[in-house]
Amino acid sequence: MSHLFECEVGGRKLLVETGKLAGQAEGAVTVRYGDTVVLVTVCVSDEPREGVDFLPLTIDYEERLYAAGKIPGGFIRREGRPSQEAILACRLTDRPLRPLLPKEWRRDIQVIVTVLSADQENDPDILAVIGASAVLAMSQVPFAGPVGAVRVGYLDGELVLNPAMARLEDSQLDLVVVSTKEAVVMVEAGANEVSEDIVVQAIKFGHQANQAIIELQERLVAACGKPKAETPSAGVEPELEAQVTEILGERLDQALNKADKPQREQALGELKKELLERLGEAFPEKEIVSVFEAKMKAEVRANILERERRVSGRRLDEIRHISCELELLPRTHGSGLFTRERTQVLTITTLGSTRMEQQLDGLGIEEAKRFIHHYNFTPFSSGEVKRIGTPGRREIGHGALAERAILPVLPKHGDFPYTIRLVSEVLSSSGSTSMASVCASSLSLMDAGVPITRAVAGIAMGLITDDKGKCAILTDIEGIEDACGDMDFKIAGTTEGITALQMDIKLKGVGFDILERALAQARQARLVILDIMHSTIAVSRPEISRYAPRIYRLQINPDKIGTVIGPGGKTIRGITEETKATVDIDNNGTVLIGSPDEQSARRAIEMIENLTREVEVGEVYTGKVTRLMDFGAFVEVLPGKEGLVHISELADYRVARVEDEVKVGDEIMVKVVEVDRMGRVNLSRRAVLDDSPRPAGEGTKPGMSSGYKPSGYNKPGKPGGFQHDRGRSPDRRPPGRSSKRY
Repeated sequence: MSHLFECEVGGRKLLVETGKLAGQAEGAVTVRYGDTVVLVTVCVSDEPREGVDFLPLTIDYEERLYAAGKIPGGFIRREGRPSQEAILACRLTDRPLRPLLPKEWRRDIQVIVTVLSADQENDPDILAVIGASAVLAMSQVPFAGPVGAVRVGYLDGELVLNPAMARLEDSQLDLVVVSTKEAVVMVEAGANEVSEDIVVQAIKFGHQANQAIIELQERLVAACGKPKAETPSAGVEPELEAQVTEILGERLDQALNKADKPQREQALGELKKELLERLGEAFPEKEIVSVFEAKMKAEVRANILERERRVSGRRLDEIRHISCELELLPRTHGSGLFTRERTQVLTITTLGSTRMEQQLDGLGIEEAKRFIHHYNFTPFSSGEVKRIGTPGRREIGHGALAERAILPVLPKHGDFPYTIRLVSEVLSSSGSTSMASVCASSLSLMDAGVPITRAVAGIAMGLITDDKGKCAILTDIEGIEDACGDMDFKIAGTTEGITALQMDIKLKGVGFDILERALAQARQARLVILDIMHSTIAVSRPEISRYAPRIYRLQINPDKIGTVIGPGGKTIRGITEETKATVDIDNNGTVLIGSPDEQSARRAIEMIENLTREVEVGEVYTGKVTRLMDFGAFVEVLPGKEGLVHISELADYRVARVEDEVKVGDEIMVKVVEVDRMGRVNLSRRAVLDDSPRPAGEGTKPGMSSGYKPSGYNKPGKPGGFQHDRGRSPDRRPPGRSSKRY
């Protein structure tokens, strides 16, 4: 039996229906907003997974291109591996739900989101979060939800709920807020240097809007929900805990107080090894390790909350030592190294022509990307031995966050017509490598000469709380503080405001007071980091690398685009093959020519100008004779553009036969004397000869026969003839034409 529930969000109806599709799943709903529809299902295994000590939750987000009326590209015309947007949607769905599920649960949970319809106005990712919350709330899995999810924009000075995807391009803010009834569980945003105050207002605005969505799900659960299964207990044997405590004594605190990370890890490793040796025969190894890690976590948290003492000895708001370097790699277009003690990231910039843009085959309205950031996390960065494979969800997520942080400061495509690729190589990891990637990316772009408006820096904030309401906010968290803490709040921005943020928590939610304090504390840290970066490089270099391609802009008449491309692309292909330059043409007539060799680019510009420029009255051209007629000769003065030289205009004396004066293939100089209303071009060779200076005595004189040829004159191309070209050089362009080098 089908059940339909609805509420109003942002002036439009949100519809959730269950009981109609996917009847064999543990729970299934369709969520509709506008004409975007997603099917969300959940299935739970009957038995716990053996040998795991984590919550086995899997979120899969399946894009179907038929949802937007598209056929997949490629040879097989079928959806393949998930797109980057699909992976980011998976992470967006997973991060707010995982903290609300019991950590002790060991039965596999699989949530599958299938996009069935996409109207390209309402993003399916928000509906995925709502649908996943709904099916978990309906299922037997203990779930501390439901949650609501909305997107908040900032347009014309006002906060807007769930703006259309096209309007987000003009929005100063793109913020996703996920919350329960009581508190916010996740925020994620890209922003155009927005202030902290506006971000807090937007989070509150989104949290309030979520209440209607939560109330809808409560009605759904009341009508269709299943009884909840018991939460597995995670009890620890008191005897094991007592013995671990006795063996460790004060040594755990001493090990944690070592400021140097390798020394600290070595001391902790020795303590763990000792516990396993002394207790391994009486207790399972897994339980011993679990108790040890719980003791370590409790000690770290107690030191921060009770003594305001961090593992590195820093103050709660203190940043680790930072250093910046440029030009590490001699042949790349730009490189920047950002080191924050044991966290180190090297980012490389590569510039290319617009044809190197990434083509997108997804459900969104974007079809190509000119700015790409890739993040690589290798095993050696954490001192581990692991298999190197394709980038995982974490790498893609961190890369996208840094990309989002840098995007607002990039020059517009019209001002800097390059495709820009950044690659961040994590060389050493000890917390917040994603924010280090933001800093390194900013340095690398400035080193490459990309004219960004301002430098961007990022910082990760942490949180430690207890059950008495006490809390401590940490600036620049290390890896151990991330593992033992309650929050990882990444915030990136410039001196003017926030450009990106992402908050993940392990609690059931955080209050607005904590968010406000964390944002304010992060701003102070960000300004300190920016000062350090500015001492290395304050503005972008005035010139791009000599190894980067030079891009020249040429504006042609849009009606001439077909002429440049030629039948089947033959003409433009010939230009690129001859000059080795890249040629990209926009529909508005903008032509971008790219080549590291300026001479090649200039040659390509000359060829395109010759193809597209119009014949002008009064101009002199060097043309090739293409046809002979009794009444004159046709001369090609521009590619594909012929004009007639009447027999009376072939010379400054009488010509009896055209063949006596010129033949097909000859190159002669002619002047345009008329372009009639039908577009026919009339040329004169005599006018050129009359304008040319020559020695006294040459030319037709009174009393001479009309067939007389003055001494010293020969046909063009023969010894003694006129060899100079009085036509326009490639740099002389008619009004409205321009070429610009970048």
